[in-house]
Amino acid sequence: MLIEIKELELHPVDFREEFSPGAIDLGEEVRQRTPLASEGRADLVEEHHGKHKVVQDIRLKGKLETSLEVACARCLEPVALPVQRSFDLLYRPLGTDAGHEELSVTDAEAEIGYYQGGGLLLEDTLREQVLLSVPLKIVCREDCKGLCPHCGKNLNESACTCADQLDDPRWEALKEIRTKLNQ
Repeated sequence: MLIEIKELELHPVDFREEFSPGAIDLGEEVRQRTPLASEGRADLVEEHHGKHKVVQDIRLKGKLETSLEVACARCLEPVALPVQRSFDLLYRPLGTDAGHEELSVTDAEAEIGYYQGGGLLLEDTLREQVLLSVPLKIVCREDCKGLCPHCGKNLNESACTCADQLDDPRWEALKEIRTKLNQ
């Protein structure tokens, strides 16, 4: 759904969209399990920059809900991740802030996104919000044992028959020194 500036100049745009799994590309590491339901409102915010320059920002406020599947960081088994997120975002035309001196950015300015052309694609915003809700590392359970580093077997399912890791021969010289010091 394209939220167009021309339409926002006339009135705010309410949206209620549902995207089936796979309709929005979330990358290879995240799989959408249930439809992505979103609803909210887009408003036009006019900012006066200087005496004669008016910048048309898009304020997008709403919420989304879906269920994702990601791999456990330890054993790689799929983990269900419910997502419910509210958002209140501001988008400015691309290039509006270009050419200004580099200054420190305030917290409010760090939350500004940019749009190109005549509007903003809702799917891009939703994709960004869904991916921001995914933790960097997720585990299937707190006591997950992970995978055997030698054979790759899931240690949650059964014990591995790999021999204990052999000592690294590069450390032998230090072990000899420790032995001599302990005598």
